[in-house]
Amino acid sequence: MNRGKAVFAQLLAQVPFSHFEHLVDVYQANKGIRHFSAWNQFLCLMYAQLTRRSGLRDLVACLNAQRSRLYHIGLRGPVTRSTLADANERRDYRLFEALGQRLIASALTLYEDADLGLGLSGPVYALDSTTIDLCLSLFPWADFRQTKAAIKAHVLLDLRAAIPVFVSLTSGKVHDVKILDQLTLPTGSLLVADRAYLDFKRLYRLNSLSVGFVLRTKANTLTHVCGHRPILDQPGVVSDQMVMLVTPLSLVGYPDPLRRVVFVDPESAKELVFLTNRFDLAATTIARLYKHRWQIELFFKWLKQNLAVKHFFGNSVNAVKSQIWCAICAYLVVLITIRRLHLPVSPQILLHLIETNIFEKISLDQLVNNAISGDYEPDVAKQLILL
Repeated sequence: MNRGKAVFAQLLAQVPFSHFEHLVDVYQANKGIRHFSAWNQFLCLMYAQLTRRSGLRDLVACLNAQRSRLYHIGLRGPVTRSTLADANERRDYRLFEALGQRLIASALTLYEDADLGLGLSGPVYALDSTTIDLCLSLFPWADFRQTKAAIKAHVLLDLRAAIPVFVSLTSGKVHDVKILDQLTLPTGSLLVADRAYLDFKRLYRLNSLSVGFVLRTKANTLTHVCGHRPILDQPGVVSDQMVMLVTPLSLVGYPDPLRRVVFVDPESAKELVFLTNRFDLAATTIARLYKHRWQIELFFKWLKQNLAVKHFFGNSVNAVKSQIWCAICAYLVVLITIRRLHLPVSPQILLHLIETNIFEKISLDQLVNNAISGDYEPDVAKQLILL
């Protein structure tokens, strides 16, 4: 089916082009544009993400060097820095955000049978944020500290398949806990988060909606022990208690009992204290759930290291958000491709193979099979070892 198609073309085939065209109409993204269409801009930004281009000059040079190969996927004619920069500044970033939402829906459908292996029936989410540092003189709208600019990417990750189901891009000053007000989680789901989200009034709202949560508690969180639960045959579990909050403000925010689990990580010997409203789960399951939260840390690391979100191709809010959403789209396209083609590799390895073979006319499944069997060029082999 993909014989004769370049790797880049096979990836773009996972993007619903008709829906993209619909979004172009919705956001009037091609209004008044003669030559450099919204699809052309998307191709450029996807290429930048998948090949980790380090800047606008680098990106344009590489695009023009590959002009004959890009022609067949819709990018006709040379790309100039001014044209691409202007598109990033002016074309509404919500086009790429809406496309990202469509890809999220597709990924969730493809991975709906994925499982954490913990015997849980509902979806499990991790919530966290990452700060992307910027230069204050170039990005004055992103003021963060007196001499520093930054934006935050707040992400809700479906842990079953590491799918970002909610993304909010804010200034660096926005506190993490405020994002809880924007979430609408399904009944029976479970949220895992760190201490930054320990706000009892907001957590009680989740509890009233039958949403479970597992959070690490702060050192100054005062509780009164109401009862103890057995901890036999649960390695690492120090205590499992039913508690009530003590301080008046906390008690008003969350008037119901909570569960407090103390766990010592056998690898690091670090003591972890969790608060949860799930009384039906084993204490070890609570600890394992929090361990799965590290998937979101890996997602942020992957986003920053493997995709081009360190070097922005424009300085406006619109340009930065367009690039971040295209980075998320690239990540989702990789996830979707792995599932649809049943590729036995991680997203990290597939992205690396794409980067080094993006214009090769080889099917993705053959490319992956060659990598697994060792039938690839020495330079590619060396780079795979570095992963």
